[in-house]
Amino acid sequence: MTLVLGIESSCDETAVALVTADRRVLAERIASQEEEHRPFGGVVPELAARAHAERLAPMVEAVLADAGVTLADVDAIAATSGPGLIGGVMVGLVTGKALAFATGKPLWGVNHLEGHALSPRLIAPDLQFPYLLLLVSGGHCQLIAVDGVDRYRRLATTIDDAAGEAFDKVAKMLGLGFPGGPAVERAARAGNPRAVPLPRPLVGSGEPHFSFAGLKTAVLRAVQSGKYETADVAASFQAAVTDCLADRTRLALQAMPEATALVVAGGVAANGAVRAALEALAGKYGLPFIAPPQRLCTDNAAMIGWAAQERIAAGFAPEPDPQARPRWPLDPNAEPARGAGVKA
Repeated sequence: MTLVLGIESSCDETAVALVTADRRVLAERIASQEEEHRPFGGVVPELAARAHAERLAPMVEAVLADAGVTLADVDAIAATSGPGLIGGVMVGLVTGKALAFATGKPLWGVNHLEGHALSPRLIAPDLQFPYLLLLVSGGHCQLIAVDGVDRYRRLATTIDDAAGEAFDKVAKMLGLGFPGGPAVERAARAGNPRAVPLPRPLVGSGEPHFSFAGLKTAVLRAVQSGKYETADVAASFQAAVTDCLADRTRLALQAMPEATALVVAGGVAANGAVRAALEALAGKYGLPFIAPPQRLCTDNAAMIGWAAQERIAAGFAPEPDPQARPRWPLDPNAEPARGAGVKA
């Protein structure tokens, strides 16, 4: 049995987990930084990196103790080496390198996006390649054909902002606090999703990509008008995002008839309205819908350890000296999307 110690520090969650080759998470811990960043209404990179540096070593010790093992029992170390906030990525990767050097264990530098892409297979052993992945988070909004480990085709991406970023900005406009996604979803439960006329960017256009910048501007104008209740704005915005995600995913399913399942991952995948719409869409195409539990949707170390397990099982070798990368696309050969620039 291979035992991998996973480390994740790409944004504002400090996480450590122990993952086995037979899909067991022996122990995991996640430390939130919500209190540190709440006064600023968003993640402050310098504060995030400092918090990672303070918490990682004690968390590694705690996770090993929780599982009743020592570093000598671990077969490999896996740490996120990008993409993400470079300071946080460096803290986690340097920690992984130190542990690997001290123990003589191999170090896997893991693509954070690959962690999300493969995480559904951690909880769904029967999930077979190829499947369609909607990766939707604060920094990414992409539709990816997952053909196998290290075999990814980007079918669509955002040409401006990610859906999770839009949730955070709208929460700030409405004074709902941070993190924005859960705050908007809570407020939306008491609102009317048809109360505020909001656009659905690119819906019906036939273009495969996403766009949320115009939707954010429309929400700002609605808020500034003073005509609408906060709950109604939140509900109408959530409905608009859900419609956009479902429409783009429908186009991707049409372009990928070989898909074995529709999979969603990333922080926005924890949104109940989004999940319900995507599950209904998958049903129309006769496909299983797979969404990891909430703890695996947001940033976590179990998915990083599992991605390393997948690579080990597939016969890959780790990079000799993985480097921290602020950007690291899953499909480096994808054509740049209109307007997306470096975000692609």
